[in-house]
Amino acid sequence: MAMPIGELQGLRRPARPRRAAAPAMPEMDALDRTHRHMMERLAQMATLLKRLDEGDSGDEARRIAHDLCRFFAREARQHHADEERLVFPALVARGDAVLTHHVLRLQQDHGWLEEDWFQIEPHLQALAQGYGGYDIDLLRHALPVFDALLREHIALEESMIYPAARAART
Repeated sequence: MAMPIGELQGLRRPARPRRAAAPAMPEMDALDRTHRHMMERLAQMATLLKRLDEGDSGDEARRIAHDLCRFFAREARQHHADEERLVFPALVARGDAVLTHHVLRLQQDHGWLEEDWFQIEPHLQALAQGYGGYDIDLLRHALPVFDALLREHIALEESMIYPAARAART
């Protein structure tokens, strides 16, 4: 058990009362937060591509590439797995043909985003590590394609799927 801050600093104060744990962040709020993070990373991609086009592959470009690799390999991938597990099955189970159509489209998007990432990631990893083995022409083509698909994907989720999922939970 961690020592209270007051004791760490040599101060004596009464112990804090025990209390129930705070509830976990609601699932949909966590998913929304990740969408905001994705949009921030897409802006970073545009910044990175601009830097590379200007011939800048220095420390800041490497830091951005590293951040993108870490985010899309972990948080974004987990986000899609969470949607597949927590959101999509309940919507399909409702039997609404329109919702089911959109869920199937989003699942297809998840596969395409993963395929696109497999093409992009080695080049960003090379840049992040300071190697010269990245292909700027591939990145010029692939990053905007990835960006467009992910923006369209998020827009569909935010406009239709998440509102339907929230309504089903109430």
